[in-house]
Amino acid sequence: MGYFERALVAAIVIGAGAGFVGSLIVVRRRTFFAQALTHGTYPGAVAAAALGVSVPAGAAVASVVLVAVMAGIARVRRQGAQVAAGIVLTGGFAAGALLQAAIPGLPVRAESLLVGSILTVSDGDILLAASVALLAVVCVVLFGKEIAFSTFDPQGFRAAGYREWPVELLVLGLTAASVVSSLPAVGAILAIALIAAPAAAARLVVRSFRALLVVAPVIGAASGVLGVIASRGFAVAAGPAIALAATGFFLLALGVSKLRAVPLNRVATPVETAEDARIA
Repeated sequence: MGYFERALVAAIVIGAGAGFVGSLIVVRRRTFFAQALTHGTYPGAVAAAALGVSVPAGAAVASVVLVAVMAGIARVRRQGAQVAAGIVLTGGFAAGALLQAAIPGLPVRAESLLVGSILTVSDGDILLAASVALLAVVCVVLFGKEIAFSTFDPQGFRAAGYREWPVELLVLGLTAASVVSSLPAVGAILAIALIAAPAAAARLVVRSFRALLVVAPVIGAASGVLGVIASRGFAVAAGPAIALAATGFFLLALGVSKLRAVPLNRVATPVETAEDARIA
C-alpha cells in the first residue's frame, strides 16, 4: 500500500471514529472539554517525540493526567468544568511550547505535532484509530440507553436512581481516546475540528440521536477523504485541508437547516386563517 492510499484509509478510519465520538461530545455539550484536551496533550506529544516513543502514547498519558486534573479543579468550590477546561487548555499548550523550545533537535517537526501529518501515518496509527472507533461503538451498543437518558433528561436520570459520574467518565474517556487517535492526522490544534464539526453538521440535518450516530461518522470520513485529496491536488498540508473540509460540511448543513426553516410563501386558506386567529 502506497503512502497516499494509506492516508486515505487513515482519513476514513480516523474521520469516522472522530465523528462518532463527536456525536456524544456535541449532544452532551463537552466540546470545550475536548478542545482543552487537544491542546493540553501537546506537552505529552512533545515529550514522547523527545524520548523516541510513540507520539499517541505520550498524548495518551497526558490525557489521563489532564482528565484527573480537570476533575479535581471542577470539584473545587466556586469552580466548574468550564473553568477547569480553560485552565488546562492554556496551561497545557503553554507547557508544550516551552518544552519544545527547551529540547533542541526534536526528531519530529513541531508542525506535525500541531497540525498533523496524515501522509506519514503508520499502520499502528490506523490500528489505534480503528480500535478506538470500535471501542466507542461497543460502548454505545452496551450503554447507549443510559448515555441518552443521562444526556437528554439528567433530572429524570438522577430521579431514577442512576449515578451520573460513570456515564460522564465513559464519555470523557472516549473523548480522550478520540483526541489521541486523531493527533497523527490533524495534530494538537486541528483535532477539535474533526471531532466536533461533523457531529455539529449532522445535528443540523437529522432529527434523532440514532441518526446522528450514523450521519456524523459519514461526514467525518468524507471530510478526511476530501482533505487528503485536496492536499494532493493543491499541494497544501493535509491537516488544515481536513479541518476546512469538516468546517465546510458544517456551513453547508447550517445553510440547509436555515432553508428548511424558511416557510414557503403561499396564500392561506380561510380555514387556516381562522385557525391562526384562534391560536393567537
